[in-house]
Amino acid sequence: MSDNPELTDEELAGLRPMKEALPDLYAALQAEIGKRGPAKTKEAISIRLDIDLVEKLRASGPGWQSRVNEALREWLEKSAA
Repeated sequence: MSDNPELTDEELAGLRPMKEALPDLYAALQAEIGKRGPAKTKEAISIRLDIDLVEKLRASGPGWQSRVNEALREWLEKSAA
């Protein structure tokens, strides 16, 4: 038996949107999201790097792009000082 069995047609027919099923919780979540303001975004860019450098970065594992982003941020802050 699966820990996550598929829903029956009857169960699917009985589903309702969260806004209808749990209106108070839905309103609280929407209010919390509204307090945070717009989500921070990142921009996809194209940059040419040496192949060996990219291979080493990718080999460092998941999150390598975020680490590059942070390293560039630190470098800019240091060079601006």
